[in-house]
Amino acid sequence: MVNKLESLNSRRGLMTALTAIAVVAVVGLLASFLVIGNAAQTVTTTEVTTVPTTVTSTAGSSMALSNVTTASSDQLNAEQIYAAANRSVVTLQGTQVESSYFGNEIDDILGSGFVVTYSGSDYIVTNYHVVQSTSNLTVTFSDGDAYPAKVVGSDPYSDLAIVSVPTAPSTEYFPLTLTSSSTLNVGDPVVAIGNPYGLTGSMTEGIVSQLGRTITDETAGNYTIANVIQFSAAINPGNSGGPLLNANGQVVGITTAAVTSSEGLGFAIPSDTIIEEMPSLIANGSYNLHSYLGISEVDMNYQLAQAAGANVTYGVLIESVVSGGPAATAGLQGGSQTVVVNGEQYLIGGDIIISVNGTRITTSDALGTYLEAHTVAGQTVSLGIIGPGDKYSTVTVTLGVRPAISS
Repeated sequence: MVNKLESLNSRRGLMTALTAIAVVAVVGLLASFLVIGNAAQTVTTTEVTTVPTTVTSTAGSSMALSNVTTASSDQLNAEQIYAAANRSVVTLQGTQVESSYFGNEIDDILGSGFVVTYSGSDYIVTNYHVVQSTSNLTVTFSDGDAYPAKVVGSDPYSDLAIVSVPTAPSTEYFPLTLTSSSTLNVGDPVVAIGNPYGLTGSMTEGIVSQLGRTITDETAGNYTIANVIQFSAAINPGNSGGPLLNANGQVVGITTAAVTSSEGLGFAIPSDTIIEEMPSLIANGSYNLHSYLGISEVDMNYQLAQAAGANVTYGVLIESVVSGGPAATAGLQGGSQTVVVNGEQYLIGGDIIISVNGTRITTSDALGTYLEAHTVAGQTVSLGIIGPGDKYSTVTVTLGVRPAISS
């Protein structure tokens, strides 16, 4: 099957080309972290100091986020971080209706979340797949008190949701500090706190393994979630929505998925995405600025370059373009000839994207991450293209809005 850019990770056979689902059962290699079945009802949590600052969004608007900072330390003290952060982590529970051969079944669900403050009000940040189609949603705080909760806003394309707990008193809230994930480097120490399998307040420790990954999530309509943090701290079903913290105890990501039957292959949505989207999620209930190119693609490599008769061994080969989409409108071309390389079928003959706005693009991960981190829908970008006959050219493309997810 031909994969869509920003809709499917196109690097066939690689671990990042995975599918996340909002249940414990897994499809392919990737499991989203949401426990279904009987689960514990309480979680223990703890305070982290907040530092005022102003963050400018990609779209150019500024937002006052009272708990955003920049990281400075790389010496991690896990005991101190846990003591400070644990009571800020909450448990989300509810029910979901699942269709099966025997008809509709009601499943109990459990996930994690954490407290943040925005514009003087307290909210819970969690994953979209935790609250998607969830009824009877509740949030349980560290003292065991549980309250009805409601979803304020959500974005399936980033697997993010913002939840409010209107009847909870202010004494329940201990907001964590958000810091820019752009400060992260491979090798930085991190910890994850959540409720794996209902074991509330569990912490694991690891390092940032890589940055700028892409993963594929069914709840996102099989569009890729880009600019994802890969880390080595162990996470399991029930960790979904829990914070990923740096050495200063600040949130640098939100845990979302891991490779099944692996050790130390976890993924987190970066905090920069939370910071970017929170104003719109709270004010409008959604975020609609994800850019869309409208192509099906695959990573170039030496073997594929030989089969295609191309001199370039890096970049993104366009296999097809979506009719009427931004790429097609700009004149980009897809493939016209089918070949088999190492047992995989490809369409060759299309344009090869090797740069965006002068930034070298080596893989689909790099393309998706650049578009997610540096562009919004409606923005114009310059693509460096290798076309037929290995001719280099630049093509100007006005990025579109991602199509709505079909139900």
